[in-house]
Amino acid sequence: TAQLMENYTTSFGLILSNSFYPVLQRAIGVGSAFEGWSPHEQDAVYRVLIPMTPPQGHSFHLELDTAGHRGVRNFCVRVQLECTCTRQQQGENMLCFLHHPKEELRWNQDASLLDTLCTDSYLDVQKTARWFRQLVKAVWPALPQSHNWHLELLPSRRSCEFKVTNGIESFQIEMLFGVRRGDSDVFVSSLPGDAETPSTLWPETYDVAEMKFFQHVARQAPPHSLHCSCLQLLSRLLLGVVFSTYTLKTVVMHLLNTLPVSQWCRRDFLRRLIDVSNSLGSCLQVKHLNHFIVGNRRLPEEINLPQDVLMAEPPNLFHRLTMDPLAHTDAIGEYLDL
Repeated sequence: TAQLMENYTTSFGLILSNSFYPVLQRAIGVGSAFEGWSPHEQDAVYRVLIPMTPPQGHSFHLELDTAGHRGVRNFCVRVQLECTCTRQQQGENMLCFLHHPKEELRWNQDASLLDTLCTDSYLDVQKTARWFRQLVKAVWPALPQSHNWHLELLPSRRSCEFKVTNGIESFQIEMLFGVRRGDSDVFVSSLPGDAETPSTLWPETYDVAEMKFFQHVARQAPPHSLHCSCLQLLSRLLLGVVFSTYTLKTVVMHLLNTLPVSQWCRRDFLRRLIDVSNSLGSCLQVKHLNHFIVGNRRLPEEINLPQDVLMAEPPNLFHRLTMDPLAHTDAIGEYLDL
């Protein structure tokens, strides 16, 4: 999977080098398959986030959508044309979108990003996804993997999902794309939202920060640490019930940030399982579970958060339980079954 992504990134760079489409950076593996655990070990979906930067003559400006749902922050990516007259004076073969006549631009230069993947000056998730799918399909025959593997594109409106098979093995990959917030580990991305989510809204995602946290723990942990095995076992037990795997992952991340990594060895496995269960039960009783990244000032130094994310009040992942007594009763019942 890593080699396939590397080959795709190289090909994207060659094809898009002089275009006015987003510049695609190296893919970042995120989610359970890259964090070292997965509830579906045999059918893991390898999720990668591909950072995008603006092409020449353009800039990206992130604007917070103030009408967002509770606990979810959405942004719009406004695309703005920039003056490139000095580049032309320096001999670069590019006309300035701002200061050259439209007729001259139309005949001598490809369309700007505003005219291809945007809606009302904002980068459109669904238009970007369709372009990206076409790009993945077009590049595939040139990749060495195409000689032995078959590519099958899967339906998706806000990302590019595909499966590669060779008759014996198969891998499912979901490519998300996003824009980094400054130089931080927080992105706005094409993560699937509600069906009503407008195509110009990009949800804020903390997947990269969480993946870096698991990498930090892995570096600090002793050989054969079982923190990922603990998470994988419990997530399998919880499949299809009230709790999401993300809820369980959040509980485990809080414990990993509290207990020394030396206490996740084989001899401590049962104790840690009990700790996770007790922590989940305590959060259920008070109907409150803090988001792990947002507002957490005890993260490892290498995880870089924007100031507003760092200083924010952590969203309560159990907010729904405070509003719906029946959902809380169901959750308590599922917890007792566990």
